[in-house]
Amino acid sequence: PDAVPAPARRAPLRRGGTMDGRCAEAPRPPPIPTSEGPASMSEEGGTKATIAALAANLAIAATKFIAWLLTGASSMLSEAIHSLADTGNQVLLLAGGRRGTRGATAAHPFGYGRQRYINAFLVSIVLFSVGGLFALYEAVHKASEVLAGHGDELMGSRWWWVPVAVLLVSAVAESLSLRTALHETRAQRRGRGLLGFVRATKSPELPAVLLEDTAALAGLVLALVGIVLTLVTGNGLFDCIGSGLIGVLLVAVAVLLGHEMQSLLLGESAGPETESRIVGALTSTPGVEGVIHMKTVHTGPDQILLAAKIAVTRSESAEYVAAVIDAAERTVRGVEPRCEYIYLEPDIRRSGYRPTRRKF
Repeated sequence: PDAVPAPARRAPLRRGGTMDGRCAEAPRPPPIPTSEGPASMSEEGGTKATIAALAANLAIAATKFIAWLLTGASSMLSEAIHSLADTGNQVLLLAGGRRGTRGATAAHPFGYGRQRYINAFLVSIVLFSVGGLFALYEAVHKASEVLAGHGDELMGSRWWWVPVAVLLVSAVAESLSLRTALHETRAQRRGRGLLGFVRATKSPELPAVLLEDTAALAGLVLALVGIVLTLVTGNGLFDCIGSGLIGVLLVAVAVLLGHEMQSLLLGESAGPETESRIVGALTSTPGVEGVIHMKTVHTGPDQILLAAKIAVTRSESAEYVAAVIDAAERTVRGVEPRCEYIYLEPDIRRSGYRPTRRKF
């Protein structure tokens, strides 16, 4: 009988090159904007919104302190402290953004991207303590004085109109700041509501500014209502109630922001849209038969760590598999530039295989 011919050997392959045309680098489609936003949009938009909020809060804090000194209104002091806390928070966000751009070191091989999450978490602590708890303390303290029969400085002051004017001007400034933040997030929100965007985004600056500006506008309304009712009725308790409601509002916003930043600090995976594009890039690479399992985690707002086990053809040479992995990495970075750290493990797909769940 005729001898069975030996299997043809594949031609030698240079690392990153091609073999029989199978490992040619796949074309790189442009990145697709998502609700998480491209890296440059996330960082640049967050900086613009933070600077706008910093300028507005600094001017507003000064005018509110002057109004409080002239009238002694409890709501004005709570709002002044709130604006001062917001000003410090914007400085924290800018400092975190600057430090977060530092490159990887031997001690921190995945860079300093999570510094932005840490500073945003500190913002929530400042908002909770300096803003919310102080407003609640001021409300209780002023209410005890009113109930004890002490005169209300606001009612006896000839500057009674100053707080109303300051609050109206502050509302205009805060509205402009909020408008800037909403404009910078428009492309990333893609029709999402404020809460939906805060929960989905991986960038800490924009949700922090959005929540702060929204809380500031709501606080101004509460302060205005409390002061107007006090002036109309002559009852100083309305001013105290306004200050207390501002404190409750700030505590609630701080808890929401802190919860979201805690989740990001613990390490959130990339969004479903991003992971779907990564899987598509991997499976479209010649030589990759499929993705067995994959994990992603954000090491920073604009950096993603990708670890995946990919199925390759049986009986391939190590050189060929290395070329497949190189091509897959290039294809993934073509569709998702934020994938800064990629670790791919080749394997053979087995029927009925299920990755083992680890118990933590």
